[in-house]
Amino acid sequence: MMKQTRLLDSEHSKELFAYFGLAVYYSQALEQQLVNLLMLMKVSQGKVPTEEDLADLYHQKLSNSLGQLVNEIQHHFPFSPDETTLLKDVWKQRNYIVHDYFKERIQETFSPGGRSKMIRELTAFKAQAQELERKLQKYTSELYAKLGLDQEPEKNGANA
Repeated sequence: MMKQTRLLDSEHSKELFAYFGLAVYYSQALEQQLVNLLMLMKVSQGKVPTEEDLADLYHQKLSNSLGQLVNEIQHHFPFSPDETTLLKDVWKQRNYIVHDYFKERIQETFSPGGRSKMIRELTAFKAQAQELERKLQKYTSELYAKLGLDQEPEKNGANA
């Protein structure tokens, strides 16, 4: 056990855990963009009459799972077949990474080759989630402009 603990403290293991963290980070950023887009779709359809309704709905959506958000957004937004496939793939991969990744792959964490393979997988997932998050951000910005609304303050703040 001592040897395994030392292995997990190695620089290579720390790198693996950093990529795992990035994968989870980008999946959460994606969830946030889905919530933003859903909220805007509802506003554009006149489904949230007051600021209070909007705030309530926003908090409700934030507590939804990625799966619930993916299923709901498909009814409201005209994604291309490729985008829908990517959305579902990222959702499935995200669930695997968050819930089962290390349980199923624990043996691989103890070898340099295994860790390198895992880092490659996590990097590929991160890139997919990031690409999808950027697309959603673009759609959200376009919808903001179409509705004549100001851009989200946090987005402007992040770029300042």
